[in-house]
Amino acid sequence: MKKLIVGNWKMNGSLQANADLVSAVLQGLPSPLSCGVGVAVPAVYLAQVQALVQGTGVALAAQDVSQHEKGAYTGETSASMLQDVGVRYVLVGHSERRQYHGETDAMVAAKAQAALAKGVTPIVCVGETLDEREAGQTEQVVKRQLAAVIHHVGHCTSELVVAYEPVWAIGTGKTATPEQAQAVHAVLRAQLAAATEHAARMPLLYGGSMNAANAAQLLSQADIDGGLVGGASLKAADFLQIIAAAN
Repeated sequence: MKKLIVGNWKMNGSLQANADLVSAVLQGLPSPLSCGVGVAVPAVYLAQVQALVQGTGVALAAQDVSQHEKGAYTGETSASMLQDVGVRYVLVGHSERRQYHGETDAMVAAKAQAALAKGVTPIVCVGETLDEREAGQTEQVVKRQLAAVIHHVGHCTSELVVAYEPVWAIGTGKTATPEQAQAVHAVLRAQLAAATEHAARMPLLYGGSMNAANAAQLLSQADIDGGLVGGASLKAADFLQIIAAAN
C-alpha cells in the first residue's frame, strides 16, 4: 500500500500565503511521486487551492462537512458542495471539532456517511485525551469512536481512511513513541479486519505531531500508512521532508 500524507492547515492561511506555500510544495515534490499527498484547507480557500493543485497529483481535502445534505444550516458545508469544488478527502471527527464543537461519535458517523454518499473520502479521526491514556482507556476510547462509524457506514467501511491522533500529542510538542503509535494502529487494524476483508489496504494515518524529525521512524511501523500533519504542513521544507520519508 502506498503511503498517504495529508497536511491539515487548521485555521491558518491567506490568499498570498496559500499561493506561496502550495507553490513551494509543488516545486519540491519528489519525482516520481509514489505516495499520496493532500492538503486540508479552510473552507473559504478550497476553490483557490483546488485551482493551484489541479493536475499536480496533490489532492484537495476539507476540514469538516455537514451531516445534512442541504437546507437551513447556516455556516455549514455539505458533501455535495465539497464534491462540486473538487474535494477528494474530508476530515471528520477531528479532536478539535469534538472538543470545541461538541461533536459526538454519532455526529461523526453521520458526517462520514454523508461524505461517502457523495464520493468524498472521509478521514475519520480517533484519539484519546491525556486523562484517558493515564487511566488506561486508550484502546477502549479509540475502539468506541471507530465502532460508531463502522456501524453507521456498514459495507462502505473499506472506503474510509482512519487517522489516530492522540489528543495529548496535538500541538503540545509531545509525540507518542513509534511503539505507542503502532500499538494503537494495530488495535484499529484488527477492529477494521473484523468489519471488512479489505482492512489491510485501508490507510491508517498517525496524527499526533508528526514532523520532519520523527516522520521516518513513525512511517516505518507496520500499521502506520501515513500521516495527518498539522503545524509542519505549514512549512514547505518540513512538509516536503515528511513526504520524502513516505515516498
